[in-house]
Amino acid sequence: MSFYAKHKERFELAQEACAKRHCWSPYPDMPDKYPDAATAKQTGKLAFDQHLTRGKFDIDQPGINQWIGEEVSPYTQQALGILYPQSHLDALFQAAEVAMTTWAQTPYEVRIGVLMEVIDTLYKDHLFEVLHAVMHTAGQSYNMAYAGSGVNALDRSIEALVYAEQAMKSVTPSALWSRRFGSSNIALQKTYRIVPKGVAVCFSCASFPTWNAWPSMMASLATGNPVIVKPHPATVLPMAITVKAFRQVLKAAGFDPNLVTMAIDSTTEPIGKLLIKHPKTAIVDFTGSVKFGQWVEQNSHPAVAFTETAGCNTVVLESTDDLDAALRNLATTMCLFSAQMCTSPQNIYIPQAGVQTPTGWVSFDEVAKRLADAVQALTSDPKKASMILATIQSHQTLALLKDMSEQASQRGHVLLSPTAYAHPDFPDARTSTPLMMQVTPHEHDMYSQERFGPISFVIRCKDAHDALTQATQDAKQHGGLTAFLYSTREDFIEQAENAYAKAGAQLTINLVGAMPLNFAAAYSDYHVTGLNPAGNATLTNLAFVTGRFGVVQSRRPVTTADTTLSANA
Repeated sequence: MSFYAKHKERFELAQEACAKRHCWSPYPDMPDKYPDAATAKQTGKLAFDQHLTRGKFDIDQPGINQWIGEEVSPYTQQALGILYPQSHLDALFQAAEVAMTTWAQTPYEVRIGVLMEVIDTLYKDHLFEVLHAVMHTAGQSYNMAYAGSGVNALDRSIEALVYAEQAMKSVTPSALWSRRFGSSNIALQKTYRIVPKGVAVCFSCASFPTWNAWPSMMASLATGNPVIVKPHPATVLPMAITVKAFRQVLKAAGFDPNLVTMAIDSTTEPIGKLLIKHPKTAIVDFTGSVKFGQWVEQNSHPAVAFTETAGCNTVVLESTDDLDAALRNLATTMCLFSAQMCTSPQNIYIPQAGVQTPTGWVSFDEVAKRLADAVQALTSDPKKASMILATIQSHQTLALLKDMSEQASQRGHVLLSPTAYAHPDFPDARTSTPLMMQVTPHEHDMYSQERFGPISFVIRCKDAHDALTQATQDAKQHGGLTAFLYSTREDFIEQAENAYAKAGAQLTINLVGAMPLNFAAAYSDYHVTGLNPAGNATLTNLAFVTGRFGVVQSRRPVTTADTTLSANA
């Protein structure tokens, strides 16, 4: 049985989910629901521990010249001690081009089948291993590493394959064309061939290494391109496990494993710009900082670039049927993974008159205080904080918290001061509770850019119209992936939907309950619009895959008899 036939039923269900945008996933949403969870958890933890004791992570790829590694666990603040192979870049590109020859000529159904097998292998053999790798490099909580960096990333990978198949299927392999020119009838047999762009370089970010990288890799490989993975130096292990799994499945399927290789660097000697400007780079997938993302967009040509950076995700709080419920949901979303997510809300715009509720107006100051109280309630208990806040991925985030705290004390009003909390399982974990500050538009320079980490601003606006105008202008000018609105007024909701659509930000309206505001469902929610500075690529749509290949045609004349025979056939 071919891999495509093996996974056909699951792939068709994914196609249906993408078409109807309904809720579907082949994977259990919680670790305890995983088949034979106890054994899988134990096996995954053992695999992770073995990486720590081996010292070297062996990937048999070309051009290896040294072994490097600098990862430090945010939970223990101890070095992982794992070394990874660093290869000469020219050797990786050369090997990738050789590997692409056969892969590009393989029918796309075969490629998709092999990649579905890779997804199945990651799920069955490596999910909990990746979970621990993400925890001890990115600093996510156990459950988030399973859900966000595990099964949801796998769902997004299948989703990318669905759109790749849809794009390539739209290209008919051949056609018979005829037309009269004067007294003559010209008939041409035309052949259309999908040709991949070339070597793709995929950058994975420090805080969510797999979530964007896996679907990006799938999109490139499905359309015939090889991939060189460039992990962030702080989170190499999740991607090293990924690369090794891809290579093993590709080799077992009879393809050159050098279709997927890894290029690593250090913080002191980065290679990102060298990869992007390499003459053989045809595709760049980048997830990471705004600053470098903008450089990628401006300097990647002639390579095509797919970027997701970040922005100032906004909240407009105008009126609500249940203020406490709205504030609880908002507080939870602000705290998830210490706001180290590209969809975390940062700027909360509130009219100076306050928020209208069924029992009357609640003043601006009272709303700000109650939001701060809701955040504090989530973070004051270390056990609860460990599940929601998890850890701080980088020392740079702690430095930013300190700097912003000093600015807040001088230029605004501090609602909550950040402080380390004692993680119940990892006493040496790098942690912090959130910084919340109350400001006015005079402090626009403080909040008009992403402040990565648990930092938020409650902004006093003239009125509801001013709040909406400021929020949408900031999203349009400075970037915004997500936006959130609370209002009981249908006319204001309509204004907000129109304004945020023009700003190119996804909008969530009046959501309360157990679901985090910024949860993005695969097969249903589009992630990033490409309509503001927060990124130019969407997970997942046709535009995410069509730029990765071109169509080349050949044509030749056929006789009238051949035309008749072909038409009758």
